[in-house]
Amino acid sequence: MIFGQDRRRLRRHFVEAWRKRRSGEALEPLEALIADVVAQHPEYHALLESEESLERDFAPEEGRANPFLHMAMHISLAEQIVTDRPVGIRELHRRIAVACGSPHEAEHRMMECLGTALWEAQRQHRPPDETAYLECLKKLL
Repeated sequence: MIFGQDRRRLRRHFVEAWRKRRSGEALEPLEALIADVVAQHPEYHALLESEESLERDFAPEEGRANPFLHMAMHISLAEQIVTDRPVGIRELHRRIAVACGSPHEAEHRMMECLGTALWEAQRQHRPPDETAYLECLKKLL
């Protein structure tokens, strides 16, 4: 995980990056990436402007996704695309974006594959299977 295992600390990074963006403060590169992701999700802005978001649970039973997990997956995908790791993901993202009309929507579609790869890796106590992950992404085309 980008910031470790501490949920409150992870969320604090999102809240602070968004606060800095709104106030026009200088951002570190990772903060800028976080703020860019937040900017693409206006439905989460009010949440990130509240301290209550640092402690709130987002149970699946509530019927909505955890906004912090959602945005963290965007960040993970952005890092994978920039570094082309696993090899080939940059081109797959480009092709999925063309097929669905936007890079942001492509990431939303890719999240299902990323989530599955991470869940399988955790369940089997091993690193994510990059080949299976790429095969899942190819099915999105």
